[in-house]
Amino acid sequence: MPELPEIQALAERLEAVAGGAAFVRAESLQFSSLKTFAPKAETLVGRTLEHVGRRGKYLVFDLGGPRLLVHLSQGGRVDVEDPPKVTRPKGGVVRLVFDGCPSILVKEFGRERKAGWWVLAEGDDGPLAALGPEPDSEAFAGFVLRGEDTRRVHTILRDQRTVAGIGRGYADDILHRARLSPYASLGSLDGEQRRALLVAVREVLAEALEVERRRTGGLPTKIGDHFSVHGRYGTPCPRCGGDLRRVSYESHEVTYCPACQTGGHRWYSGRWTADLRPGEPDHRNPKRRRAGAGR
Repeated sequence: MPELPEIQALAERLEAVAGGAAFVRAESLQFSSLKTFAPKAETLVGRTLEHVGRRGKYLVFDLGGPRLLVHLSQGGRVDVEDPPKVTRPKGGVVRLVFDGCPSILVKEFGRERKAGWWVLAEGDDGPLAALGPEPDSEAFAGFVLRGEDTRRVHTILRDQRTVAGIGRGYADDILHRARLSPYASLGSLDGEQRRALLVAVREVLAEALEVERRRTGGLPTKIGDHFSVHGRYGTPCPRCGGDLRRVSYESHEVTYCPACQTGGHRWYSGRWTADLRPGEPDHRNPKRRRAGAGR
């Protein structure tokens, strides 16, 4: 899923494409993608696109009071169509048309249809109202440094109500940078670990944003190629050279380095065990061998 760096850099590119232009129309290409009933998109016609920004993982098109939001969810991507097109592409969600500019096509890959868009009246925050503070905010810093939340840090980083913009990918990279177990709770961290976490959040996101700003056009199908550990299980840890491990869930997976983050232990069947390579016997329990697939 596109996260804060991808969405922020994309917002900047889209403002360069259409900023200052008059809104012409929104072509809804998927019946269920529009999440609001009123105001209608037609009420935006003629309004100037003053700014394209970001809040959490939402693109925010500011039309001088009213706003149009786009959330790409897992499979959403964006094409900048120059010249503008009128086709109905497979997986199309919505096409935003501005006067004298390339059109902006939001499309979605995969079977799930979760990408959406909202038209908000002036003063209405819609889904933005439920978001937590941004990762670079003083509010989030205070939460990390002084909070006693008992949830796992990985869970906290992915919870948009707690901090907005971070997802599975950068959560893995942040905790690896901070040398923290993805299963540690915030309340269990000491002061040094909390400061390391906060520094890692800011550094990882800033570095990723710098990479994302090198892109041109919209947002391509392949993203996340600059993750340091996320999605790279089975490859050498970029810090220590040991094998990266993963824990798979129905909806996501967590990638971590046992040597750098968990004291040489790995998560297996709901508990920590000694780190074992595929097929290697556990000398504490000679009958059990490390499963080779998927972990």
